[in-house]
Amino acid sequence: MNPHPRSRSRSRWISLPLLALALGAPALAQPAPPPSAAESQAARTFSLTRIAPAYPVPYAPASVEEITAVLGRVRAYLDEASPLSVIDRDTGTAVTDLGHLPPHPAIVPTDFLLTSYEWGVTYTGMLHAAEATGDARYRDYAATRLHAIAVVADRLRDPPAPPPDAPGPQRVLQLRGVIAPRSLDDAGSMAAAMLTASRAGVAPAELRPWIDHYLKWITTGQLRLADGTLARNRPLAHTLWLDDLYMSVPALAQMGALTGETRYFDDAVRQVRQFSERMFIPATGLYRHGWVEGMDPHPAFCWARANGWALVAMAELLSVLPADHPGRADVLALYRAQARGVAAVQSGAGLWHQLLDRPDTYLETSASAMFTYALARGINRGWLDPLAYGPAVTLGWNAVARQVNARGQVEGTCIGTTLAFDPAYYYARPVSPHAAHGYGPVLLAGAEMIMLRRGLGAAATVSDGSLQFAPSPSRY
Repeated sequence: MNPHPRSRSRSRWISLPLLALALGAPALAQPAPPPSAAESQAARTFSLTRIAPAYPVPYAPASVEEITAVLGRVRAYLDEASPLSVIDRDTGTAVTDLGHLPPHPAIVPTDFLLTSYEWGVTYTGMLHAAEATGDARYRDYAATRLHAIAVVADRLRDPPAPPPDAPGPQRVLQLRGVIAPRSLDDAGSMAAAMLTASRAGVAPAELRPWIDHYLKWITTGQLRLADGTLARNRPLAHTLWLDDLYMSVPALAQMGALTGETRYFDDAVRQVRQFSERMFIPATGLYRHGWVEGMDPHPAFCWARANGWALVAMAELLSVLPADHPGRADVLALYRAQARGVAAVQSGAGLWHQLLDRPDTYLETSASAMFTYALARGINRGWLDPLAYGPAVTLGWNAVARQVNARGQVEGTCIGTTLAFDPAYYYARPVSPHAAHGYGPVLLAGAEMIMLRRGLGAAATVSDGSLQFAPSPSRY
């Protein structure tokens, strides 16, 4: 036995180069000197810059044409899913001339309820899209339906006397909230849409009586707390829903703009202030969904869509509130504080979570579109710094646009939601393309992003690999 078992293999290893030389093979190259530190860093940098980042949504800013295409798909789908058709309830025949209605007309139900608060937002979104794109089809969508609602509801409110032997006609369910509103949900959003339409010259004579009708409910019909804050008696007595900022403030603001009466502006500002005193959380810049008189402590579930209603309501108010109104500074400060809070919790995918401060909840579309709209409007109107918020709305729109499918349906929208006092309720709410809450906000967001891309004088770019805004020097 060899006492040195490794020596044989070692000598074999040493002899291989000598054997190669003997056979005429070229000598082994000398090892290259190690690269310098600078050369190593340059090689690593070159390699890493060529790795494409795995963004879940398109990262580069959308063009006006791309945004317009998304809005066009939504409009086309809604034309298909919510057509306007008026019939004679007594005969079932179609009514082709709304100037000559039968005694008992009816609007035929569609996939969406044409008089709901969600559809009030949709009409407003259509009118904004018409302004941004110059496409009259958006305006026509809102104009034809709002005009029909006004004239059919007028006939149903005061129908001609039927023959003595005729059965009494039943009012059409979808117009009940128009004729006899029972909540802010019935009145506020539709009033805001009618006011926006009327101020744009759409059927002002037919719409004005219903505008006055709705505003009477908001100002004198809805339950209020002792200090005048709009409230509900569900799910508990004297409850505030953050949603109601949108169901009241835009209508009050638009009525102030239409009539010039300061009392409407005053009430709108009061609602923002007094809701915020009870529901805004300064530490996070977010709002709790609900508040109940006498409850202590209050749960703080920062539901995304409720926060969207609040931010949009303040944006709508600031858009028409006179510059010298004594409450403007307070509203602007609250708007900016919530804008900071909302921007801070945007996800890396561009959307926002169902509960804003709980990233294990799902990403939700309608609220994300609301935030994109309200923040983009702030940039366009000079309330927010485009350098700070431009990337957020750019990525927000890209993410929202991805939720619009090829048919034009808006996916990922939470269905209707009550006020809850536990997290499980919000975590488990289903999403559906048939949730009407998503369509108006998407139209609003797209329209405002078109205005931002065209009118701000700022180019959103990807510079050094990240989204940045490069404002035109003429704006500063």
